[in-house]
Amino acid sequence: MTASTRSAVLSLYTRVFRIARAWQAQTGVMSDTETERRYIVQEARSLFRQNQQLTDQESIKRCIEECEARIEIGLHYRNPYPRATHLPPLGLATQRGRRLRAQQRLRKQAKPIYLQSHDDT
Repeated sequence: MTASTRSAVLSLYTRVFRIARAWQAQTGVMSDTETERRYIVQEARSLFRQNQQLTDQESIKRCIEECEARIEIGLHYRNPYPRATHLPPLGLATQRGRRLRAQQRLRKQAKPIYLQSHDDT
């Protein structure tokens, strides 16, 4: 990891924690605010630790873009949770054969940038 990449990652990490510290829930209820703050901190820690061992510059860049996208979406919608994704047409298929592989490929292509670090559920 280069020095500029390292500083960009560390600045994103601190930015996420600053956002979590100042976060206010849309409902205005203090318990919701605390729950959302804990979620932001927990999500940031787990994703940064998950991607800590990356050395490829391209994959690091994708992770930085994903983090920036999630920050902007969260601030815009005042919702720290990832937005729901929609299945493409014909996104559900039988459990075997060529159709399944084609549908898995469609679902992977339809996955937005801000959810690339999350496993398929």
